[in-house]
Amino acid sequence: MNIADLLDHPWFGTWTAAVIAVIAALIAHRLGGLLLLRITRHAPVLHAIVIKARAPSKAVLPLLALQAVWQATPDDLRWVGSVRHLNGLLMIVATTWLAARIIAGFAQGVLDRHPVDVEDNVGARRIHTQTRVLSRIAMTLVVVMGAAMLLMTFPGARQVGASLLASAGVVGLIAGFAAKPVFSNMIAGLQLALTQPIRLDDVLIVEGEWGRVEEITGTYVVLRIWDERRLIIPLQYFIEKPFQNWTRNNAQLMGSVFFHVDYGMPLAPLRKELERIVHAAPEWDRRFFNLVVTDATERTMQIRVLCTAASSGLAWDLRCVVREGLIDFMQREFPQFLPRLRIEGDGPAQHGGARHLHGAAARSRDDVDGIAEAERSAAL
Repeated sequence: MNIADLLDHPWFGTWTAAVIAVIAALIAHRLGGLLLLRITRHAPVLHAIVIKARAPSKAVLPLLALQAVWQATPDDLRWVGSVRHLNGLLMIVATTWLAARIIAGFAQGVLDRHPVDVEDNVGARRIHTQTRVLSRIAMTLVVVMGAAMLLMTFPGARQVGASLLASAGVVGLIAGFAAKPVFSNMIAGLQLALTQPIRLDDVLIVEGEWGRVEEITGTYVVLRIWDERRLIIPLQYFIEKPFQNWTRNNAQLMGSVFFHVDYGMPLAPLRKELERIVHAAPEWDRRFFNLVVTDATERTMQIRVLCTAASSGLAWDLRCVVREGLIDFMQREFPQFLPRLRIEGDGPAQHGGARHLHGAAARSRDDVDGIAEAERSAAL
């Protein structure tokens, strides 16, 4: 094909205009992107949106320019209808991508303005939870709308949809049941975002497992358990079933430590030692501690220690420090009052005081009477 034939081709002018339009769109994208980045550098949310939208907008602008060229092309040009349709499909895909990235950029800007790596991060975690859940729901809706718009561009798909709607009493019922989990999770996600029974980094007890909320998606929650396992829980679980949230209002927590000691154990030295331990522990937040007797059985008395910390992790460490410190103190200063099992015989008590037999298991009463009788005979 020579130059004259190329110039006389019906598509020559259209393709020339298309190339010029694409080049102009890319130049506009480059210059506009640099200008917007400079303008929005003092607005974190808008700046994040511009950064996230740069890649999809690089596809949207050329496609938009091409669509203007195809619309100006004469209708009698061969294949122009198919080209317009293809460009329209690509436009829908690119626009959907752009809308999703704008939502993601807005969410990222909000998250950056509220960091969670601060001492009191309850408000930040609340905003992070709402932003992540709502942005994912919004992006899901955008993708669904984009897919619907793609299908609506095909006349055949519209006819199939119309026939299904006209004759699908049973099919519609089945589709409704099939879509129920999706809509249930979406509604549960909205409820979690608005009411916030849980937030990111909350400490939860779920199904007997202790862990932190690591991620909240549109369908499930990831709980990072203390031993690095992950528990995956559907969103609907937190709407329908009870669970423990240790950081619902704030991260501060009160830890408890229980001991069983002999009735002869004096409490004043224990309270003094507890005061020394908690004042020396960096995990204690200086709010509260005490030691009281909470129960008394036929053999021991139960002592409860309460102490406060700024977070659940620090409360756990503080409980371990207090438990180890008091046990070490009793072993060192009052070992005779540690809990043990005693069996007293009658015979030796009359001559040399009570006889204490220590062991993991007690003998029967008949064995004790036999030992006492043998000792009486030996004494006579």
